[in-house]
Amino acid sequence: MGMSRVFIRSLLPLILVSLMLLPGLSEAYPDGIGGEQSNAGETIDDVAKEGCLCHGGEASNSVMVILVDVPHSWTPGDAYTMRLEIIGGPDSDKGGFSARVSAGELSGDGQSWEEDSMSRTHSSSATRIFELIWTPPAEGTGTVDFWISANAVNGADGPVGDNWNQLVFNLVEVAEDDGRGTRSLIAGSGTPEAPATDAGAVDLHSMGAPFRAHWLGLLGFGAVICVIIFCGFLLRYGFSTSYKGRSNVLRLRYKINRRGDQ
Repeated sequence: MGMSRVFIRSLLPLILVSLMLLPGLSEAYPDGIGGEQSNAGETIDDVAKEGCLCHGGEASNSVMVILVDVPHSWTPGDAYTMRLEIIGGPDSDKGGFSARVSAGELSGDGQSWEEDSMSRTHSSSATRIFELIWTPPAEGTGTVDFWISANAVNGADGPVGDNWNQLVFNLVEVAEDDGRGTRSLIAGSGTPEAPATDAGAVDLHSMGAPFRAHWLGLLGFGAVICVIIFCGFLLRYGFSTSYKGRSNVLRLRYKINRRGDQ
């Protein structure tokens, strides 16, 4: 009985450490994610459609999801190569995505989620730039919907501090290429969060000038400037004998003094 108690006590630290690590291991997906997932006791039907809810309850406007070289429409038989870029969010170069189309096949960087060719996700979180290739479906399918949820991560073990955003659009089917070329689609503004109020501030004490001494120095400098200006006016208007604007009394006194000297 005593030995069993000692054995259980020796296992307690290991159990506690394992429990602390579980959230990070269960909620961080550096090797890709997609399809149905569980989050905080609730079920996410599809990460690409509903978002990276494990990394935040709502999409963040601080993350820009940019898809470059997107056609205005699609024609059967053509494959379209696009570039997915994730900008903003945490200050790092790590990220990931989960994409899905309503028809056709996705290929390119990353991997299909559970061998579903209509889905695509990252296979490594070491970059925020991915190539996506969409092969359209058969003629007559019509409008195709696209869902892309992109995640900007900070590289820590777990979702804390990460941000995500989502890009949703569709392409209509046309019989022939309309010649309008490609475009770039953007979700989010990439506006960073406001920095702390003391960010970039300079402490006067750290510069060797206490706050009171700093202002006393400014006041002293201002006083010296005022004295110099006052003396200039006094010399100009009070004692100059050639100034035309001096009073008649001063001019009269000046003449009397000159006559007395003679």
